[in-house]
Amino acid sequence: MNDAVTASTLDPALRLAQVSRSFKQGATKIDVLSAAELSIQPGERVALVGPSGAGKSTLLNIAGLLERPDQGDVVIGGVSCGKLNDDTRTRMRRTEVGFVYQFHHLLPEFSALENVVMPQLIAGRDKGAARVRAETLLGQLGLEARVTHRPGELSGGEQQRVAIARAIANSPRLLLADEPTGNLDPHTAEQVYDELSRLVSEESLTVLIATHNIELAREMDRILRLEDGRLVEVS
Repeated sequence: MNDAVTASTLDPALRLAQVSRSFKQGATKIDVLSAAELSIQPGERVALVGPSGAGKSTLLNIAGLLERPDQGDVVIGGVSCGKLNDDTRTRMRRTEVGFVYQFHHLLPEFSALENVVMPQLIAGRDKGAARVRAETLLGQLGLEARVTHRPGELSGGEQQRVAIARAIANSPRLLLADEPTGNLDPHTAEQVYDELSRLVSEESLTVLIATHNIELAREMDRILRLEDGRLVEVS
């Protein structure tokens, strides 16, 4: 990445500036985000709550440079991403952002270790270093004995732990999580969340997590609610 798009550790990890996004449903225009404003400081953990269909996933996709807003800007580590071309946005996303989804989206033909190694190789990391990093992360998540297993041989909780390791593998500045424990039973969800929280702390990550789990949300530094396309602080 050239100097013009090198993110800073002094700026907010993520800032959304007047972000708007709408969709057409037949002849009807649906405003999902309306001049939404957000600023998250480095190391801060923020929960995003709101009813289904409120636009939480859309907001995360825009924050993670997967979608472009209709208006407004996304700023990651001080880098304005609104006018970046697709290749540069892809490089930013690869190095600065990690994603964890409700469904793990692991590659079924590859082992747990290979799933965590692969994004590092794509980012240019040496194969040996990538393997060491993957083994370390999987070990921290209690998966030492499962590194050679493919996703189909792992439980739901184990699959999600691999997905977390994959998301963190490139040491991103920002971790975006969309209902990361929503597909798990309550006991497993609590275990996975505890391990995710510990890794977030150890890796000094900034986190924005969309969740319906109010207990999980209360463990964050702040809670934001998405209402009528805008973000409102929850006291």
